[in-house]
Amino acid sequence: MSKYKYLLKNIGLLTLSNFATKLLSFFLVPLYTSVLTTGQYGTYDLFNSTIGVLIPLLTLNALEFVLRFSLDRKYDRDAVVTIATKWVLISILIVAVFLWGNNIFDWAPMLHDYALYFLLMYISQAISGVITTYARGTDHVAALSVSSVIASIFTIACNIVFLIPWKMGLPGYFLANIIGPLCQCIYLIVRMKVWHNFNLHKRYTIQEKEMLQYSIPLIANSISWWINNVSDRYIVTWFCGIAANGIYSVSTKIPSILNIFQTIFNQAWALSAVKDFDPEDKTGFFANTYKAYNCLMVVVCAVVIATDRILAKFLYANNFYVAWKYVPWLTIAIVFGALSGYIGGFFTAVKDSKKFATSTMVGAVSNIILNLIFVPFTGALGASAATAVSYVEVWLVRVIQSKKYIKLRVNIVRDSISYVLLVVQGIILLIMPENLLMYMIQLLLVVMILALYKKDINLLVAKILKK
Repeated sequence: MSKYKYLLKNIGLLTLSNFATKLLSFFLVPLYTSVLTTGQYGTYDLFNSTIGVLIPLLTLNALEFVLRFSLDRKYDRDAVVTIATKWVLISILIVAVFLWGNNIFDWAPMLHDYALYFLLMYISQAISGVITTYARGTDHVAALSVSSVIASIFTIACNIVFLIPWKMGLPGYFLANIIGPLCQCIYLIVRMKVWHNFNLHKRYTIQEKEMLQYSIPLIANSISWWINNVSDRYIVTWFCGIAANGIYSVSTKIPSILNIFQTIFNQAWALSAVKDFDPEDKTGFFANTYKAYNCLMVVVCAVVIATDRILAKFLYANNFYVAWKYVPWLTIAIVFGALSGYIGGFFTAVKDSKKFATSTMVGAVSNIILNLIFVPFTGALGASAATAVSYVEVWLVRVIQSKKYIKLRVNIVRDSISYVLLVVQGIILLIMPENLLMYMIQLLLVVMILALYKKDINLLVAKILKK
């Protein structure tokens, strides 16, 4: 199978799963914003964000070594599954002990009422993360796609039942987002017969050392990405309150349109980057895919920004409507996060985990500093701008770092112009009243971006039609 066919096949299968998981849940945003208060949504978001940083920290980044070493067809997969399971179980025990201690010593009062939900969410996300990553690494992409559809069906059905007829409020929202991933895990475990890979009779000391040598440096990378992604929500909560964080967190729902494309491509790209890595890029495969990916992300970003306020009227009910102000900057952040993830595929291919850490740590430090400067004066708007700036920094550092491993021939000048136009779109949206003139200017800027990428769009369409 050719490089392009392999990439397009995986993109197609992952599109099916992400359409079900991401796009269908996207249309439930009006339900969440009409049933839950800003404070309730902010509480769930903080819990979810906290779990996001605990999983890589407590499992010693099991997801990273599971993906990389399961991609290696010659590696002992029994070792991968057994060692990953060991660290997931250890992490669950640590969380359970902490929650038990919290009930006695009151370290985190917010956890009192929802301690059980927090533990179940952690278990659900930790197991789901390892199983789905293993499915990708072992090339069970079709099974992963089906499992994602199953997860979305259960999550959406439970949300509707728990929030509307049963009126369970925040506990119902927690349960729905616990049940869905667990159903996905059960399907994948049965489909892949994962239990055959458990081997409790062997210690796998050498393999565990090798895996942890790869994954432990990536803990800094995972925490740095977490800082770039969600630390601003803690700062917004600190300065502006839990309700402001609820509004800010729901603002990510419109950028999630772009995040669907980013998630699909990066999952497929990680497989191709390892399988077809070529430092000289003699066939132009890496340069062509980068150009096509960058073009797609920028164009979709431009359309999302231009239609931001229209989408907000349909998606954000009641007090959540003001979240439209944060969308342009968070969407731009996703563009650069996606491009950073693309370049990160090269580091995965050569097993240089330290390069991940250094680049994302630069963005993380900048993100915290800018948030502490901007948020006290501009609120959540400053947080969204800080996030965008930090992602640009990560991308720049990775572009420079990647030159050590691959010769990537791209049009930086043309791309930079398009990025500036995205920023101009965001400023226009923010400072101009919503009228015909504003939308005409937005349309003009979108057309200018399309003109810049005319050649790449033609090439992308031709490749798709050919394959």
